[in-house]
Amino acid sequence: LSQKFKLPNGVEYEQPLGLFVNGEFVTGKEGKAFEVINPATGKTVGLVHEATAADVDIAVDAAEAAFYDGPWSKMSSADRGCLLLKLADLFEENLTVLASIEAFDNGKAIQLAKGDISACIGCLRYYGGWADKIHGKVIETSPESFNYTKQEPIGVCGQIIPWNFPLLMWAWKIGPAIACGNTVV
Repeated sequence: LSQKFKLPNGVEYEQPLGLFVNGEFVTGKEGKAFEVINPATGKTVGLVHEATAADVDIAVDAAEAAFYDGPWSKMSSADRGCLLLKLADLFEENLTVLASIEAFDNGKAIQLAKGDISACIGCLRYYGGWADKIHGKVIETSPESFNYTKQEPIGVCGQIIPWNFPLLMWAWKIGPAIACGNTVV
């Protein structure tokens, strides 16, 4: 399922509908959705599928499986960094569409939304650059011992994204989590 949009600035795009779990859009267990209201006009602009606790559990299970059993846990930090850099490139290539959606969804000026998307790009590039530079260190304590720290991913990170800067807050949250080797719900 998807919904087609024609935004006030003429940008057209098609949005897949559902909860994004394990690389695909799926319908929630209860199939409920709520309206998205454009705050500038008060009009309904679309629907968002509602996730229940059971849906969140399914998403966490999928993220946990990707972390422990999938290619994610075997991926090098350099490759994770490259993925974040590629994502930043995709944001840059689609800046106008993403900013148009952000402006439409939040009722903000398009120039402000373009600034948000540019900040997303910078954030993703920043953490993409850090991914292969996160290391442990050796700590000298005495000649008889060898002490070190090792930086390791912790697993599934739960992220709650607010309404006011959704894409920017998303980038601020997934950038470091992905760079460090975690999966995200």
